[in-house]
Amino acid sequence: MEILGIDVGGSGMKAALVNTETGEMLSKRHRIPTPKSRTPEAMAEVIAQLVKHFDYSGPVGCGFPTVIKNGICKSAGNLDDSWVGVDVNKLFEDATGQQFSVVNDADAAGYAVINHGIGKDLEGFVIIITIGTGLGSGAFVNGELLPNFELGQIPYKKYKKIETWAAGSAMEREELSYQKWAKRFNKFLNIVDLIVAPDHIILGGGASKDWDQYKDCIDVDTPVIAAQLKNHAGIIGAAMAGSKIKVTD
Repeated sequence: MEILGIDVGGSGMKAALVNTETGEMLSKRHRIPTPKSRTPEAMAEVIAQLVKHFDYSGPVGCGFPTVIKNGICKSAGNLDDSWVGVDVNKLFEDATGQQFSVVNDADAAGYAVINHGIGKDLEGFVIIITIGTGLGSGAFVNGELLPNFELGQIPYKKYKKIETWAAGSAMEREELSYQKWAKRFNKFLNIVDLIVAPDHIILGGGASKDWDQYKDCIDVDTPVIAAQLKNHAGIIGAAMAGSKIKVTD
């Protein structure tokens, strides 16, 4: 099935056509910067532009960087506070005229990694961490999703949430080297390991493609590996969510 997958991030909104049966991307990724305001109205306009770019009609899957329950945004995350309580499915459907299935972005990436990536044959408790503007996390037990497992929201020292200090955006904002940033990220992974004791940790998102530059700084007892799908996992997993839509006239 050919489905449009959209991966919404704090800095960029990306989309591509995906074969949801094989996990193969059927088009080049198209990216539009996330509006600086990060408001529902502004971001819905970009969603419409992405759908129009592919001249697409049909179900759309979308990974979204907040807690999503039944299509409703439950926390603002790194977006504008006005997102809380918004029916994201309806907002994007009204903007595009297409049916949407919106899920947490890390959950979407996890779908792809577990079904079509390096996590396909892993058993037990698997945590997938997406490194970007924030630190998303997807949790799977023997391949079954535990939704909205937001480990990046853990408070740390003076920070309301640890992702402010240890996400990829902190490296860019503070102009840190990979080695200096990796010490922070390693601290985050050790906290995750202590609290939830996973069997495997898989890294996705933008920084996963540079794993070789900082893997020597990671000393977590649990095995840590980089996702083979790298920064495309969010798009592929989002399309998989879209494939579950029951199409109506």
